[in-house]
Amino acid sequence: MHASWRVGPVQLWLCPHRPGERGEPQARQLLGPTLGIDPASVPLQRDARGRPSLQPALPDRDTGWSHSGEYLLVGLGEGVRLGVDLERIRARPRVLEIAQRFFHPDEIALLAALAPDAQHALFFRLWCAKEALLKAHGHGLSFGLHRLAYALAPDGALHLQWCDPELGQAAQWQLHEWWAAPECRAALAFYPLPARNRSAACASTSPRAAESVDGTAPPHPGRAASQ
Repeated sequence: MHASWRVGPVQLWLCPHRPGERGEPQARQLLGPTLGIDPASVPLQRDARGRPSLQPALPDRDTGWSHSGEYLLVGLGEGVRLGVDLERIRARPRVLEIAQRFFHPDEIALLAALAPDAQHALFFRLWCAKEALLKAHGHGLSFGLHRLAYALAPDGALHLQWCDPELGQAAQWQLHEWWAAPECRAALAFYPLPARNRSAACASTSPRAAESVDGTAPPHPGRAASQ
């Protein structure tokens, strides 16, 4: 394991990863010990869109992962629905043109006002944050990058200014972004699970687990990163 972080109710791990390999086998090796379960028995399910989930077996837990370059980022949350994204930052021409095609108008205006270097940096921050949130939601990029809008706070942090009602309430979304490794930008987005999930967890989670801590999608700006 390369590094780990704790962000509120979410545990995160960064691991070396061989490009082209699936992330799930490595994710199981990290999730199993934390949940007190044999890695092969971690109850991962996939929905119709391929999003991984620990429900219904662990209704109060959620997981997701993303790989880019030689790294894999894995998240495990309690009481939240989460999405993570990892992007290897490389020079990308015409980022404003991509934003003008796919981003929300307010974000386009924000980018257009910046010098090229700052524009490039913010573009990747926005992309990473948007992809993390849409992975948490479950629809991925095909839902539409324009259906949520981030803004810059006075301290430079991104916060969700607006989102399509289908994504929930903007004020309830939490975002954490950081440099996970040299040239690798990471983002975590999470949203509270419904109360019924937490109630079900109290009734059904095993003691060992409880004790442990689409339409046309836009082109990806860097190496593919997926759940």
